[in-house]
Amino acid sequence: MENSTPKENLTIKEGDAVLLCFEDEKSYLIEVTRGKRASIHCGRPILVDDWIGQPFGKKVVCEHGSGYLLKPTLEDLMMKASRESGIIYPKDAAFLIMKAGITNGSRVIEVGTGSGSLTMALAQTVAPNGHVYTYDRRTDLPKNAHKNVTRAGLNDFVTFKQRQASDPFDETGVDAIILDIPQPWEEVASVKRALRGGGRVVSLNPTFNQIEKMAEELRANGFILVESRELLEREILARGGKTRPVQRMIGHTEFMLFAVCPLDPTQP
Repeated sequence: MENSTPKENLTIKEGDAVLLCFEDEKSYLIEVTRGKRASIHCGRPILVDDWIGQPFGKKVVCEHGSGYLLKPTLEDLMMKASRESGIIYPKDAAFLIMKAGITNGSRVIEVGTGSGSLTMALAQTVAPNGHVYTYDRRTDLPKNAHKNVTRAGLNDFVTFKQRQASDPFDETGVDAIILDIPQPWEEVASVKRALRGGGRVVSLNPTFNQIEKMAEELRANGFILVESRELLEREILARGGKTRPVQRMIGHTEFMLFAVCPLDPTQP
């Protein structure tokens, strides 16, 4: 018998995040709360009460247009996350998750919580049997990240922690560590202590100088398979007889540096 999505996940409930997507491709991520009016670009603010109990995919008519009530994807949640800092783009998150071997059941440390964009991607991947431990040195940004993770329904798979650079991690034997900080080379010793044998580390940085210094530090500490990648994303306008690339694209966002921690022969 084929698995089917439970009916309660197909209808909109109070507290759900809904993607209101208009036919002109403008969209809004809206949390459904009774009495709330959502501001839109094509008319007066609309009352969201009537959405409760309606199925996802339903068409709604507004003052000067119409749109659809869609269940947001992880990409929607990441790109429309409430933020006070930059985010890791879905193109980079998806690749690093695959490259680092992160899957259901993985235990992952993230350093540099930021807005929680990557945290959500990691949490959805390790669920339901794994966990993400996300560290940040600041106390204000993780509050925003916690809000984004809560809206995504991934709270059970994430623990938020505060920590200063080079302090030891509380966890050991983890499967992967993701570093999204300006000076990742300061963390190499702590990373090596926390990873299991064969565990993976990923460092995300925007400049050549940063990845050069990090690569050399990893090699000096016995890490193997050190390599770096960059992904560029270009949208294609698919239209009858005039398909072409868009004039703007998502170019450089991050360099991703990958390495593997071999088993220390001095450890049992």
